[in-house]
Amino acid sequence: MPNVLDPNNSSDPQTTDLFNTSYEYDYPEGLNLKPGSKTHIKIKREILSRARDSRNVLETRFDSWNNIDRTLTVYVKPEEGEDKEHDPSRVIVPVSYATLETLLTYLSAAFIQDPIFKYVGVGPEDTLGAIMLEKVIQHHCKRSKVGLSLHTQFRDALCYGFGVSAPTWSVIKGKQIRRKETGFLSSLTGLFNSTGYEKVEVDTTLFEGNKLENIDPYMYLPDPNVPVHDVQKGEYVGWLDRDNVMSLLERERDDEDIFNVKYLNHLIDGKSTFSRTEMSSRKNDRLETGNLNADNTNAMDIISMYITIVPKDWELGSSEYPEKWFFALAGDEVVITAKPLGLSHNMFPVAVCSPDFDGYSVTPTSRLEVVYGLQEIMDWLFSSHIANVRKSINDMLIVDPSLVNIKDLQDPEPGKLIRLRRSAWGRGVGDAVKQLGVTDITRGNIADSQYISDMIQRVSAATDTLQGIMRTSGERRSATEAQSSRSGALSRLEKTAKLIGSQAMQDIGYMFASHTQQLMSEDVYVKTSGAWEEVLKKEYGIDNDSVSVNPTDLVIDYDVASHDGSMPGGEPSDLWVQLFQVISSQPEVAQQFDLFRIVKHIARQMGAKNVDDFIKKGTGPPPQVMPDEQVQKEAEKGNLVPMNGAQGGV
Repeated sequence: MPNVLDPNNSSDPQTTDLFNTSYEYDYPEGLNLKPGSKTHIKIKREILSRARDSRNVLETRFDSWNNIDRTLTVYVKPEEGEDKEHDPSRVIVPVSYATLETLLTYLSAAFIQDPIFKYVGVGPEDTLGAIMLEKVIQHHCKRSKVGLSLHTQFRDALCYGFGVSAPTWSVIKGKQIRRKETGFLSSLTGLFNSTGYEKVEVDTTLFEGNKLENIDPYMYLPDPNVPVHDVQKGEYVGWLDRDNVMSLLERERDDEDIFNVKYLNHLIDGKSTFSRTEMSSRKNDRLETGNLNADNTNAMDIISMYITIVPKDWELGSSEYPEKWFFALAGDEVVITAKPLGLSHNMFPVAVCSPDFDGYSVTPTSRLEVVYGLQEIMDWLFSSHIANVRKSINDMLIVDPSLVNIKDLQDPEPGKLIRLRRSAWGRGVGDAVKQLGVTDITRGNIADSQYISDMIQRVSAATDTLQGIMRTSGERRSATEAQSSRSGALSRLEKTAKLIGSQAMQDIGYMFASHTQQLMSEDVYVKTSGAWEEVLKKEYGIDNDSVSVNPTDLVIDYDVASHDGSMPGGEPSDLWVQLFQVISSQPEVAQQFDLFRIVKHIARQMGAKNVDDFIKKGTGPPPQVMPDEQVQKEAEKGNLVPMNGAQGGV
């Protein structure tokens, strides 16, 4: 049961304990944020009011989302009286699942590749810093497994119409084993060393860097007055999550921005009114915990919310102008965080992607929701056909009970002996039992299902060619037709990827860079290998395999490089090969193109992912050989200059 506590009502012992117990917290800015105080009550009511407004809008979509969830589980709960073990007549044809997997495969290939985020320096003095920034953030992405979070966000966007994630800065502290000089002779090597070593444990920062946290669409609490993709224009944005008291106590110990956690032990339970388990038909272990009053787990629902406020109106300061603040409310009752946003980018650290948005809706229709009706028809066609087949294979008999022993006929075992009654002896068995004729009226359902599947593919752009399936019926397909079909489908998916890149990836990349510049406090080593290796060696003289990056090295002006939505291998490699042959055979044309980069591009389109590993170290593109007359002409035009300033000959 959710907490419904009133500070003016002390009849409940636990209510009295909550508001009468004092743990002597030092609240920020000298505020009084003790549960039951005037400021605390105001903050709690404002958060719950906004959460309720948001939930009233989103919960109208839950039934539709549940339908999508059921089409992706492929499992249907048997009705009362049905065979709960084996019932092949009630299935979900996994066409929507195959469609989802195809779309996710493209988006994963387009975005989840090294590096996930690319940066460009604004000025020449920012070039090296932008390269280092890109490598540092890529290190964060690998350590925090950002690719998995992006995959979840893309999946939510295709299933529910939008996907939400929160870029955060993570600091992990712990103990690390290090080597310490002992200062006495070593007896291990047999040599006369003046110094020995021993292992010691030291408290240190194990990792600090960017992290991407997913927000369940069922738990999302946006401002309902702005479109889903314009989250930064809203007055607030929040979400509901589940934690536990022990974890919150640990965070309170290490983070001065968290307080009041000890008061949570006085709550009846930690369940929020907004975390009803019946909202989603899919299994969500994070919310469907069963018994929230279990002795071994003290679960706690947390409403996290960023709100633009006037501090003076909320009695949180003297400023009369809007500021962004972050609040966290535990169990719908205890405020455990209240602080200004404090981030240099001054944006809500929330990124939303909605590739099928209409530009106005708070909850747009998703890609799978568009084809849900077709999926439902296909399920019915397939299930009705299977039901008819089951009916056909079961014996349906017309029996004269005066001639046949009914109990023998009802015996389900094979090889049974059916006895006639004594009165029918000697009269023959031809008229005793007769099979009832069965007509399969659902024979065409399977063929109709194929038409429905083709329609789903047309709507979603998840065609057979993208799924790796070649058409086996009809006329033979030419290579040109197959390539045109694939290119058309890829262009539609590129459009989807471009929208996601503009909506979410660009915001995440910008926030990651801003967080790194503002919050990074320690040096970090990054690998120099990869696309920038030759640039770092030739232009900046960095020959080491790894280099130390200081936080001040990243204080630069930068731009986030936008993604064009394409995926490696999406372009026709055979056309690039033909183009390369034409360019390389014409010296005048070859001067205007970088043949070395064209070869690398062709290799990537053909599936090679580590082309840079095969480039000779310390060498660039091969020199071009041209006839003497052509060299002389180009020198007269100023296109070629003598090496080392020599004046005679080129």
